[in-house]
Formats: sequence, C-alpha cells, structure tokens
Amino acid sequence: MKIRFLILGLILAMTMQVFAGGGQAGGGGAATAAQDARLTFRIGISTNDQDPRAIAAMEFGREIEARTGGNLTVQLFHSGQLGGDGALIEALALDSGTVDIIITDASNFAPYVPKMGISALPFLFGNFDTAWKFMDSEIHAEVERELLSHNMRVLARYCNGFRCVTTGGSVIRTPADMRGMLIRTPENPVIMATMRALGANPQPLAFSELYMALRQGTFDAQENPVPVIYNNKLFEVQKNLSLTNHIYSGMCFTVSESTWKKLSASQQQIVAAAALASSRTNRAMNRKMTEDFLSLLQTEGGMTITQPDLPQFIEATKSVKDGLSGSYGADLLRRLDAWLAAN
Repeated sequence: MKIRFLILGLILAMTMQVFAGGGQAGGGGAATAAQDARLTFRIGISTNDQDPRAIAAMEFGREIEARTGGNLTVQLFHSGQLGGDGALIEALALDSGTVDIIITDASNFAPYVPKMGISALPFLFGNFDTAWKFMDSEIHAEVERELLSHNMRVLARYCNGFRCVTTGGSVIRTPADMRGMLIRTPENPVIMATMRALGANPQPLAFSELYMALRQGTFDAQENPVPVIYNNKLFEVQKNLSLTNHIYSGMCFTVSESTWKKLSASQQQIVAAAALASSRTNRAMNRKMTEDFLSLLQTEGGMTITQPDLPQFIEATKSVKDGLSGSYGADLLRRLDAWLAAN
C-alpha cells in the first residue's frame, strides 16, 4: 500500500508539472473543431495496467483529451488484449486498424528494421541516465526514421529498465549456471543472441502467456526488468532473481503513420508534446520502481536475490555485437562506439 501511494504521488506531481507548463504542446490550444479529427487512439501494450508504460499512457490520454476539448481520447488495451509485442508491431506495419499506438521495446522492431536493436546490445549502459541520453540521441532518431516506411512513427522513448534473469530452481551466479537452460525471451534477435552467448536456450513466447508457462514449468527461466517482474507477479512462479542487468530495455511510443496523417497540424503538435511529457513520467516511475521493488520482491515476493559475477557475463557476451555487425553496418557501430567513449 505504501508503494502505491508513492507511485500515485509521483504521477500527480508529474501531471501537475506538465499542465502547469502547458506540455509545450499546441502553442495555445487545439485548432477549431472544423479542422480537427475526432479520434480515439487504441493503445496496445503487452504488460498489465500497473506497468509504468500503462500509467504514463493514461497520463498521455488525459492531456490530449484536455488540450483538444475531447476531440482526441485514448482507450488502453493492456495485458496483450490486442496481441503480444510482435503481433502489435505487425498490426501497425500492416495498417490493420486494430491498434493506433503501441509501446514496446525498441529492439522488438528489429524484424522490420534490424538497426532498431542497437540500444539493446548487452552491457552498453551502466545507468539510467546514460541509457536515456542515448535513446534521445540523433543516432537513435536516425534509425527510428527507417520505421516510417513500415507505417510506424516514434514520438517518444519510454523506459522498461535493465533486464535481469529469474529462475524457478537454480541460482545464477556465472554464465556456467545458465548452460542449457530453457529461457523464455521475447521474439527479439538481440536478446536471443545474448542468451545464446551465455549458454542458454532461448525460446520466444508472448508475454501474456508467460505467467502460466512458468507456473506449469514449461521454462526454466525468464528475463525482464525488476518493475515487470514485480507488477506482473512473476515472483509467484519464479523464486530466484539474478541482477544481471544484461540489457537495457528502452521502449518506443509508436503511432501508426496512417493514424498520424488523420490529425491536423495542431493536433500533431499536441500529441507529440504529450507523448514526450508522458515519457518523463514513465522514466521517473521506472527508476523509482526499480529501486523500491527490489526489497519488495524479497519481503513480499519471497525471492532470493543474487549479485552475479558480472565481468564473466560481460566477457561471455562480447561476441553478440560482432555477430550482429552485418545487420547494423560498420558505420552505425563506429558511431555507437564514439558516442559511448564520449558519454
């Protein structure tokens, strides 16, 4: 209960700040009703409504509704109601009309634009601030623009946190402990390559099916950030958490380009500014949940938390970057290395 009040307080403070500053959106309000579309954005996410992306998405909805006089609203479909992450991306790419906005890991777009996996290479970032700075960099923006040809426009970058490994039985301290382990991952080439480098056997599964699969013992392990593990009660079906922090999971708040083109210019400004404002709420919330939920996973969830030997994990995953060099290109990797050296 205490943590819920802390979260609600954070949301209220961030929302008041956005409205006090006008969210830098729309330059004084919506255009006339005759020029503006009336539209309800269908937002799809794979996690439940307690996830930071869900809470921030609803803040986005409240702001655009207020600033457009109710012409623009949102309807949130959480917990994979419109499909898992892969299906949501495919729905936008095919312009199916079933979803207008999705919030998912940037590297999940790699089947359409392989370079979108660049932020998810293992052990790139040591903290949230550096990861967020890269997600907001021109390097990442250039890669994101390649999604436009697939009917997808990125408006903001959310945060999902640093991914860690949970297991139902064995404790993971070194890569040797993961050898042969059947681990659930998203259908994500970077994450799967990282798990293979660590000796595990990654198998993709939609997140909405994960809890039951773990409960039934279909997988030995899974990997997700701390807030996802806590908010989705994965501690009920996996009792060991290894703080590998092997991949930073930056997310893209992505709108269908065909939906975007239905909006007037002033509505586009409002929507873009509201998405950016909600990303700040999402990031602050994710950082706080990561800090606070670690202790709750022990006290409430009964999890055993292990600090692994990270140098061994870093060494074992160095090959992942080289293995993906053909997809990313030498120029992008050189720019990434230069950025990391400077930051």
